[in-house]
Amino acid sequence: MIHLRMCAPKAVAKDVLRILREDPAVTALSYVHGASLKPPGDVIDADVAREAANDLIDRIRHTGLPRTGTLHIDQVPTWISRPGFEAEEEAPGSSADSVVWADVTQRAYEDTEFNWTFTSFLTLATMLSSIAIVVDSQVLVIGAMVLGPEFGAIAAMGLALVRRRPAIMRRALRTLVGGFIFAIAVTIALSFVGRGLGWITVEDVTGPRPQTAFIYTPDKWSFIVAIIAAAAGVLSLTSSRIGGLSGVFISVTTIPAAGNIALATTFGDWSEVRGSALQLLVNIAGMAVAGWLVLALQQSIWSRVSIYRQRLVDRAAERNPRFRRRHDDYRSIH
Repeated sequence: MIHLRMCAPKAVAKDVLRILREDPAVTALSYVHGASLKPPGDVIDADVAREAANDLIDRIRHTGLPRTGTLHIDQVPTWISRPGFEAEEEAPGSSADSVVWADVTQRAYEDTEFNWTFTSFLTLATMLSSIAIVVDSQVLVIGAMVLGPEFGAIAAMGLALVRRRPAIMRRALRTLVGGFIFAIAVTIALSFVGRGLGWITVEDVTGPRPQTAFIYTPDKWSFIVAIIAAAAGVLSLTSSRIGGLSGVFISVTTIPAAGNIALATTFGDWSEVRGSALQLLVNIAGMAVAGWLVLALQQSIWSRVSIYRQRLVDRAAERNPRFRRRHDDYRSIH
């Protein structure tokens, strides 16, 4: 179930109310006239079956509400309602499978912001991975992979391609490139300090490392693992079930590769620099491709579900006078 809360100026409040009243997927609707002080207008709350949320949000956006008012979209974790249950049963598709594109786009926009928090986590993860390489510890490698924040920005690249959002693509590329450059530069500087203190030796970097050698030796499995892991991650981000992200972070080798680039640069081992850089690019490319494919498939499926739902609403309108008025604006979207 999705909860919509709107502060609507009087010019659009009537249209928004009409849209919500006429849609059978809306199971609870409240309206407080004049309750919104900024912008001046009305407050409208509605509970909507998740499967129908995209259709209703698109129709509300076409009223012009986002330009002059606000539309909040909240997930309802727990609800008890017989009408709500019936609305979800009648709406085509599964609530767990449905994608609320406004929510996914908002998350992508936030994950691609190049800010201090992102660079701090990325730098700390890269430093931790460098220590893992020095001591040849898979446990520390896994910790660094979980700590890295880069997956959200990589997944946003796939969303930008599917939803045709070039601004998000630019933000994602800027954040990833800038973040990795900063993280690697800081780790290189600290590696030189460790080398000067004698804490890190050339044997630590160039010697046998059976537990972490995979970091600088990419192969076909690196790309395949990145695709599978990113596909699971995107499904976790877009569905109402978000239990798979930890597995994604543990599966991809972006952060360890960045840490090894820093260490190998410090000691001039350019073959490891090349191998780690290739590992980093292979993982990012694989995840971006997987994100694009999964989101493109979801968009194709749910576009067809929306068309099917329109037919069901029209049939209900023919049987029930309450919904007899046809939705011309709904048809214009689909």
